Amino acid sequence: MGNAIELRGLTKEYKNRVAVNNVTYEIKEGELFALLGLNGAGKTTTIKMLCCLAKPTSGDALIFGKSIISNEQEIKQFINISPQETAIASNLSVQENLEFIARIYGYSYLDAKNKAQEMMEEFSLKDRAHDRTKTLSGGLKRRLSIAMGLISDPKIFFLDEPTLGLDVKARKDLWKIIENLKKEKTIILTTHYLEEIEALADRVGIMTNGKLVEIGTIEELKEKYKKDNFEDIFLDLAEEVE
Repeated sequence: MGNAIELRGLTKEYKNRVAVNNVTYEIKEGELFALLGLNGAGKTTTIKMLCCLAKPTSGDALIFGKSIISNEQEIKQFINISPQETAIASNLSVQENLEFIARIYGYSYLDAKNKAQEMMEEFSLKDRAHDRTKTLSGGLKRRLSIAMGLISDPKIFFLDEPTLGLDVKARKDLWKIIENLKKEKTIILTTHYLEEIEALADRVGIMTNGKLVEIGTIEELKEKYKKDNFEDIFLDLAEEVE
C-alpha cells in the first residue's frame, strides 16, 4: 500500500509563536499512526491543517495525492474526525443522532434508518437506541461519537483523545473497537495515554515545540534509545527540546 498522507514542510505560524514548524513525514494507508506530545506541542494544529480546518502558513500536505491547500473539497470526501468534545445532540436519542448525521451526509430517509441500525449493531448501542444521549455514560457517548464520524465511511479517520476521562473498562472496550477499525481505515490518533499508544499504534510520531522530533514503531524507538520503557523515551525527548 502507498501513503495516505504526506506532510511536506508543513508549518503554521501565529503572531507570537510557531505552532507547527516545518514538519515532514508520511502516514501509510491502513496504518494507525499516533501523534504524541505534551500540551502545546503542535498536535492539534497539525490535525486541524490535515482536516482543512486551518490553512498552513507554508508547506503543504497531500491526502491521497491531493493538496490540503488547493483540493480542500475533494479531501473532505476522504476524511472525518471524532473530536475530543463529543459532538452529539444531548436531547436526541442514540438512534436519532445517527439518523440525523446520516441525513446530513446525503443518505435518504430509509437509508439513514438502515445505516443507523447498522452502526448501533456494530458499536453495541442497540439496547440504548431510544435513550436520550445525555443519559449515557462517558464511554457510550464516545462510542456514539465515533459511530457518527464513521457514517460517511471515511478512508482516513482522526481520533482526538478518544478515551480521555474514561474509566479503565470503558477505555479497554473502546480499544477493541479501534483495533477492529485498523483493518478498514487509516487512523490518526492523538492521546495522552502512553499505554494506549503501546496497545494500538503501528507507528508513533513525537512532537515537541511544533517540531517532529522522532518517528517509528515502539520497538524501533526502544531499540534506538536502548530503553525498555517507552515513557522514559518520550519524557527524555519532550524535555530535551523544551
